[in-house]
Amino acid sequence: MFAVHFYEKRNLLISKLLNEVPSVDSEIRIKGRKGKVIEVHQVHENKYHVQIELEAVKKVVPLAAANKRKRK
Repeated sequence: MFAVHFYEKRNLLISKLLNEVPSVDSEIRIKGRKGKVIEVHQVHENKYHVQIELEAVKKVVPLAAANKRKRK
């Protein structure tokens, strides 16, 4: 088992014990968000730091707010 620490830029997102270390350019899902593995660093023999890039969160405009503006 490997201790894998997932980072986005310099922020630690989550640490997990995994049977396999994710490979570079693989798709990954953490905390309900999709991402891509950028690089993998081996710190010790069973500790890894994985840099990921998460997709940007899109803001959704509620339709009710848009309708209220039109009625006035």
